[in-house]
Amino acid sequence: MCTLASSEFSHEAVKTHIDTVINALKTERDVSVRQRAADLLYAMCDRSNAKQIVSEMLRYLETADYAIREEIVLKVAILAEKYAVDYSWYVDTILNLIRIAGDYVSEEVWYRVLQIVTNRDDVQGYAAKTVFEALQAPACHENMVKVGGYILGEFGNLIAGDPRSSPPVQFSLLHSKFHLCSVATRALLLSTYIKFINLFPETKATIQGVLRAGSQLRNADVELQQRAVEYLTLSSVASTDVLATVLEEMPPFPERESSILAKLKRKKGPGAGSALDDGRRDPSSSDINGGVEPTPSTVSTPSPSADLLGLRAAPPPAAASAPSGTGNLLVDVSSDGPAPQPSLGPTPEEAFLSSGPEDIGPPIPEADELLNKFVCKNNGVLFENQLLQIGVKSEFRQNLGRMYLFYGNKTSVQFQNFSPSVVHPGDLQTHLAVQTKRVAAQVDGGAQVQQVLNIECLRDFLAPPFLSVRFRYGGAPQSLTLKLPVTINKFFQPTEMAAQDFFQRWKQLSLPQQEAQKIFKANHPMDPEVTKAKLLGFGSALLDNVDPNPENFVGAGIIQTKALQVGCLLRLEPNAQAQMYRLTLRTSKEPVSRHLCELLAQQF
Repeated sequence: MCTLASSEFSHEAVKTHIDTVINALKTERDVSVRQRAADLLYAMCDRSNAKQIVSEMLRYLETADYAIREEIVLKVAILAEKYAVDYSWYVDTILNLIRIAGDYVSEEVWYRVLQIVTNRDDVQGYAAKTVFEALQAPACHENMVKVGGYILGEFGNLIAGDPRSSPPVQFSLLHSKFHLCSVATRALLLSTYIKFINLFPETKATIQGVLRAGSQLRNADVELQQRAVEYLTLSSVASTDVLATVLEEMPPFPERESSILAKLKRKKGPGAGSALDDGRRDPSSSDINGGVEPTPSTVSTPSPSADLLGLRAAPPPAAASAPSGTGNLLVDVSSDGPAPQPSLGPTPEEAFLSSGPEDIGPPIPEADELLNKFVCKNNGVLFENQLLQIGVKSEFRQNLGRMYLFYGNKTSVQFQNFSPSVVHPGDLQTHLAVQTKRVAAQVDGGAQVQQVLNIECLRDFLAPPFLSVRFRYGGAPQSLTLKLPVTINKFFQPTEMAAQDFFQRWKQLSLPQQEAQKIFKANHPMDPEVTKAKLLGFGSALLDNVDPNPENFVGAGIIQTKALQVGCLLRLEPNAQAQMYRLTLRTSKEPVSRHLCELLAQQF
């Protein structure tokens, strides 16, 4: 039956017996029969019945024989990821796994949920809220503490606006578990604490008190002692800017073969790969879970369950390298340091090339949508399809910027003649200078290469440069044109102003051509904390006690270019009852006002 379920010709027929198989899983006395029933449910699962099968397997897990619990956990984890229509369900499923069978949830499983949450902006707030609630249970498994420590350390700010999950409450909840955990988990929690100091300055004194305690500074375990000493010194000596740079949000993880699937194959023994892997392709599972389109028979492709977000390694500092096993998993997930951050000035010794005009095709249809996701953030996945994933990590200061592009080969076949380049449409080159570093012409299967871009804003600009990527895959030429996530607001420097100065400057920018205003319907839930985070990500300083209406947001900043500076004032008026916004921007240059208004309005 498992073989038939794995065939696209008989899969639908086998699915009609799902109730019989579920009944056997629940009632059969023979453990070997129940195990075969679990195998069959795994084989017959597709997007149409995934939630039912995962739910039944979770229910069975509560009373399952100890001999097969780990295998059931691995199967549930794989199915939840492979067939997740939305990742909030995936997060709920993995947290339920930890709650029901925490002792059998291997490191590969909880590492995986951390990486998916890190790489998916749309689920980060939900994950933080859900794991916070899970940690409130009187007794929770240590794996739940690990997941909670990491997620709250990275994304706790997304739920900090609720008094029930304020920064002090988050810290107290995590620290209440500290003394009950192993050394490895305590080390992870110490890393979370130093992240909290960066995210929530109001917790600094409390956390420094914990780090300064004799039980930490004189801890018998050298790892805990070293972390306590280093984190205490870092929080005391480093400036706010340095602390923010060192402790910035983790970048997206690169793609690698799924270690969860590999572990399940090892448990099933040799020859099990075809049954567990992709003997049957689910045509509906390619939208968000890395499904593979048909390719020529001479070209091998990865499993639909492949670890596209990079379980085994953090982004390498330079050229491609294949996965090197699972020994460094904890380092990747718990790492406190950011990616290499050279200075933002030009570095001729690195052989940067000035980009220039090139004959390329038009950007892909979704290029504007992909660009829009980066208006208020600097890190994330810019593009992903069945062959290639492109991640971005960048920082900007004054009129200079540095961007790291990570190109990941999602297949098992080497890319040939790999050539990414930056192209300036029209006269953009006179407004924006971009120097690109050469990358290797070959990208091995499952590997990743990094490209460094030096960026200088010469004058205000309205259109972003293009990123053109060309390579050969399986002998066939491939080409892709995207819009590089470099918008004028990246050179926005926040400016603090008193209320009197703000209104005086607001009146000075009163000419009709200096103002741009837009009234629009809210496209997302109107959460004040999310709105505040987006405005700060946009680059503006938020000014408190300036607007008579406390529900409104007022900001100020300066667009920094080499040629001139453009002052900017903004006011955002939300109307929760009507689910509408009114956005007003005033700058000293008419095109900048209109462009900033359009960019920011699309975020709400």
